[in-house]
Amino acid sequence: MSIKIASSLLAALLLTACQSATTSPPGGDPLGAAGADVPMPPRVAIGAVQGPGLRSPLLGRQVSIEGVVTGNFTPGLGGVFVQDAGDGDAATADGIFVERNPDNDAAHGGAEPVLHAGDRVEVSGTVAELGDDELSTLTALRGTVVHVLGPGVAPPAVVIAAAPADAADWERYEGMQLAISAPLTVSGNEGLTEYGELIASFDGRLFQPTEVALPGPDAARVAADNARRSLVLDDASNGKDPPDLWFLATPLSDAAPLRAGSTLHQVAGILDQRRGRYRLQLTGKFSVDQAPRPAAPDVRGDLRIASLNLLNLFNGDGKGGGFPTPRGAETDAQYRMQQRKLVAVVQSLRPDIAALMEVENDGSGPDSTLAEFVAALNAAGPSRDYALVDTGDKLGGDQIHVAMIYRATSVRPQGKPAFLTGGPFVDKSRVPMAQAFRAGRGPVFVVASNHFKSKGCDKGERAATGLQKDQHDGQGCWNPMRVESARQVNAWLASDPTHARSKYQLLLGDLNSHAMEDPLRLLRDAGWQDAFALAKVAKPYSFSFDGQVGRLDHALLSPAAAARLRGAVEWHNNADEADFFDYHRDADGDTWRASDHDPILLGVDLRH
Repeated sequence: MSIKIASSLLAALLLTACQSATTSPPGGDPLGAAGADVPMPPRVAIGAVQGPGLRSPLLGRQVSIEGVVTGNFTPGLGGVFVQDAGDGDAATADGIFVERNPDNDAAHGGAEPVLHAGDRVEVSGTVAELGDDELSTLTALRGTVVHVLGPGVAPPAVVIAAAPADAADWERYEGMQLAISAPLTVSGNEGLTEYGELIASFDGRLFQPTEVALPGPDAARVAADNARRSLVLDDASNGKDPPDLWFLATPLSDAAPLRAGSTLHQVAGILDQRRGRYRLQLTGKFSVDQAPRPAAPDVRGDLRIASLNLLNLFNGDGKGGGFPTPRGAETDAQYRMQQRKLVAVVQSLRPDIAALMEVENDGSGPDSTLAEFVAALNAAGPSRDYALVDTGDKLGGDQIHVAMIYRATSVRPQGKPAFLTGGPFVDKSRVPMAQAFRAGRGPVFVVASNHFKSKGCDKGERAATGLQKDQHDGQGCWNPMRVESARQVNAWLASDPTHARSKYQLLLGDLNSHAMEDPLRLLRDAGWQDAFALAKVAKPYSFSFDGQVGRLDHALLSPAAAARLRGAVEWHNNADEADFFDYHRDADGDTWRASDHDPILLGVDLRH
């Protein structure tokens, strides 16, 4: 009989014995852990507890296991990981999480021994699956009794040289020590300072499925591949706002910002599963090849036109009070830093015209957020000739509105701005605005600033219902609302709302839709041309969410304007940066993480 067959037979016999032993007589309780006066449940291999599937075949039963403690994360995760020598079955994991209450440790006056990595232990307890999602749970023992048998030697870490063929294949390593020999790319650092976690990926960065594929089955295939290639690196704690990021060899700084796109080496830890994701609970520091910060971009063309999301720029009451605001800064000091960073961005881009999103909807008067922003721009320099397009007292019913600024010595507004109200722009998408301009002796052209409804599903009375709910095709909630917004904006601009009679039109803004989603396809089918496709920009992106990048921010041109395009760039000063550098913590007021969206800059020839 081969060793493999013998091992499988032994595991089956042990499993049968365990199942028989945990069948109690009527009135008995099969779920309690073995105590001093209760016989120890039969010992089984950890692999038999884990089983080959996503959930344990012994769920709810009493078992005993023996193995070596590989990591004591009781303070941070409420337990330890134990691993044995294996059951000979590559489909079953050989590690398991053992819940522990630190208050029960002998160090705190309890009866349970304090455990250390390297302790050989016998553990009896009840098999459980930890977590709310039945397909994303962590197999564990809870209600445990632990006996330290002496020092032990843990099995060597499994070396992972490539991503698994399927995301579910990570399950075979749950609870086990892993060493990642392949380089990993930082795909998402959104949770770095709040939760001490990174989203890393094999084989480069992850893109939002509907940025590169059609909604539905095509996007689902990209999503599955992203799940296969991604892994959360965690700091071995469930706590928020960790006091330090101990796993970084070099602390976060402007010299070592750990931008998305950075490459990680020598990553090792224990595979965990919680909050819907496979996580590597790190056991040591890793090395980083830092992705460089890009210089402020330049473009060809005799006119520079930008689009920027200002991340809820609110100035309180305009006199230093009124904080915290409904959105944005919580204090006047935070607001001043937010404004300073955004001013630095605009001055670095040097736009002749800038379409703005997420400005406080408090009009254009001297105490308004928009007027204060323009004043701060001109005070900072070097360009000191910015002016605002007057939007009146308030634009629509949302807390934020779109806006527009321009350099008065470079371009001249032609007539008054036009606004599109009603329909989806009452309380979902923000009211669009369009303004005609002329530069030098060039043709009159029109710039439209837009901000469509977000993908968030909202709650309570404002929650998405019916077809507005997430249809699980990759487009999120409110997709029909965004489609209708795109349809109405297209018809509106075709009606010449500014009375400019110009064929040169630029449709800019945060459309909250990725490139292959319905609203963008509607606009392209109507004749609008993607500036980044025209400029042959490879893999453009402006926003990162859940470790995946894509474009929510777009620049679409009428055919005549497209013929005048000379360049299109995104400045990745925001999306790739950790929150550590935003206005809540920043001390130097620089351009990094001034917002959560990257700005767009176009170069066009429209002066002659």
